[in-house]
Parts: sequence; structure tokens; C-alpha cells
Amino acid sequence: MAFNNPPPKKPGAKSDDGGMSTLLRAEKLTQIAFILPVAVFIGWILGVALDKWLHQHWIYIAGIIFGAVAGFIQIFRLVSESEKDMK
Repeated sequence: MAFNNPPPKKPGAKSDDGGMSTLLRAEKLTQIAFILPVAVFIGWILGVALDKWLHQHWIYIAGIIFGAVAGFIQIFRLVSESEKDMK
């Protein structure tokens, strides 16, 4: 059986990977749904731990705010990265 080489790809042409890029894009978008709640929860837990360690009652609020800011930063990074991948 003869083997024929595939035709050369044109520069800038997107390759068809059987839908794998669609699955990867969907996976990135599902990460966005989990990032913010997890970041806020981790900030809250760290704030509560610091409250108990330092005998304060306000640090958990700063932890929640810090977690929310960190979550939004990560979401913006993922969105900008996925926009670059789509272009």
C-alpha cells in the first residue's frame, strides 16, 4: 500500500484536531466558574486563622477582600489568554 504525504499546510491555517481545542476552551471556561468562590473561601479561611492567632476580629474581612481581588485577577488572566488563543 502506497503512502501519500499529506499536503503542506498553508501558513496561518488552523489545524483540525478533532474537537480537542473546543474541549480545552470549555475546560478553561469552567475554571472561571470555580476560581472566584475558591479564592474567596481560601482568603476567608486564612483570615479566620489570622484572627485566632492574633486575637483580632476583623482580619477575616481583609482575607475575603484579598481573595476576591486575587480571584478577579486570575479570571482576567484566563479570559485574556483564551481570547489570544481564539485569534
